[in-house]
Amino acid sequence: MNRKNIPLILMLVAGAVTCVITFINHYSVISKLVSLLVVLILFYFLGSLLKWTLDYFDAQNEKNEEEGEVTGNEGEDGRETPEDKKGTKR
Repeated sequence: MNRKNIPLILMLVAGAVTCVITFINHYSVISKLVSLLVVLILFYFLGSLLKWTLDYFDAQNEKNEEEGEVTGNEGEDGRETPEDKKGTKR
């Protein structure tokens, strides 16, 4: 999946919203530019963090698929859950 543009799109949308809000509230030009710069940097960082997180999860999923692991049948400690033991006699 192509996630290369996530930080850019998130940054530009946040910048557009900031421009509209500062225009409606009649900010001075300097205030508009400073707030826009801060928002662009912040949302580019957040978009990059989101992209990295999604890529990390994909890498983990691919690793698990390659190993052939089946998840969901074991508890946190690796033992069978009580639902898995139903139907078995002791």
